Amino acid sequence: MADYSLVEKLQSLKEKYDSLAVKLTEPEVMADMKKFIQLNKEYKELEPIVQAGDAYRKMVADYEGAKDIMINEKDEELREMAREELTGLEEQIPAKEDEIRLLLVPKDPQDDKNAMVEIRGGTGGDEAAIFAGDLFRMYAKFAERRGWKLEINSQSEGAAGGFKEIIFKLSGQGVYGVMKYESGVHRVQRVPQTETQGRVHTSASSVVVLPEADEFDVELNMADIRKDTFCSSGPGGQGVNTTYSAIRLTHIPSGIVVQCQDERSQLKNLDKALAELRTRLYNLEYEKYLNEVSSTRKTMVSTGDRSAKIRTYNYPQSRVTDHRINYTMYNLPVFMDGDIQEVIDQLQIAENAERLKAEN
Repeated sequence: MADYSLVEKLQSLKEKYDSLAVKLTEPEVMADMKKFIQLNKEYKELEPIVQAGDAYRKMVADYEGAKDIMINEKDEELREMAREELTGLEEQIPAKEDEIRLLLVPKDPQDDKNAMVEIRGGTGGDEAAIFAGDLFRMYAKFAERRGWKLEINSQSEGAAGGFKEIIFKLSGQGVYGVMKYESGVHRVQRVPQTETQGRVHTSASSVVVLPEADEFDVELNMADIRKDTFCSSGPGGQGVNTTYSAIRLTHIPSGIVVQCQDERSQLKNLDKALAELRTRLYNLEYEKYLNEVSSTRKTMVSTGDRSAKIRTYNYPQSRVTDHRINYTMYNLPVFMDGDIQEVIDQLQIAENAERLKAEN
C-alpha cells in the first residue's frame, strides 16, 4: 500500500537530516556562527518531515504485518484483530501521505521569523484612528494568548483616541507564518463615538506585516545611515518626554526613514530602530517574492498593496467577514478581544490547498 516514490524521497531527506546532525557538532561549523545558524535552520525544517516519515514507515510495516497474518494465520481471533488493524490503517496511511506531501511543498522561508507590524488609520479621520487602536488591542490580546512578546517601536496617537500610526514587533515561535495573513486593509462599519445622529459609518485602517530581518540577513553600513535624536512625544512620563532619547535613522541610499521613541534609553531605541531599518531593507527584496506569491494565492496580499481590502468588521450585525476566503463569523466582540485563531486556521487551510494544487 506504500507510495514507494514517497518512501524513497523520505529516505533521502532522513539521510540529509542525519548528516546535518553530525555537521552541527563539528568544531569548524560551531565556530562559524552564520553557517551554524543556516545549517541549524535546515535541520529544524527537516525535523517534522523526518518525524512524519518515521510514523509513515511504521504504519506501512504494521499494514504489511497485518496483511501477512490475514494470509498465513489460522487462528481466527488473531485474524480478526489483523482485519481491524488493516481497516484502520487503510484510512490512516492515505491521510499521512497527504500530510507528508504538504510538508514537502516548499513553505515561505520567512514563516519562522518574528514580525514587524505597522497599523495606520486610513479613510475615516478620527474613527479610523480609533479603529487602528482597536486592531492594535486585538493583536496584543492575540499575542498574549500565543505567548508572544510585544514591543512598541513608535506610535502617533489620534486626536480622539487610538493611533494615526503604531509600529510594533512580535517575537515568538513562527510569528510571521501566522501574522502574514493580516496584511491588507481592514474595514469597519459602525456608529462612531463622534456621531450624534446614530448613523453607521465606514472607515478603514491598513495593516502591514513584515518578517523581521536578523543581522545575518542584512549587513548595514553605518556610513550610509544618518542618525538624528529628538525628544519623545506621547506616553512615557516626564523622563521620556524631556530627554533626547528618541532616534530617527535615515538610510541615505534607499531613502528609508525609521524612528523609535518607546524606550527611555537612547541605546535601546537605537537597537530597535536598527532592527526595523534592517527589516525594511530586507523586505525590499522579499517584496518581489511576495508579489509573485500574491498573484497566485488569494490568501496573501503583498506588503506593497495597501489597497487590498481583506476583512470587514460590521458592528451592528456583530459580523466579521474575510473576503479572501468568503468566511463569515458572528462573534465580533470575542474576535476583537483577540480570539482570531479560527480565521487564521481557515486561511492556512486555504493556502495549503493552493500550495498543493500549485505543486501538482
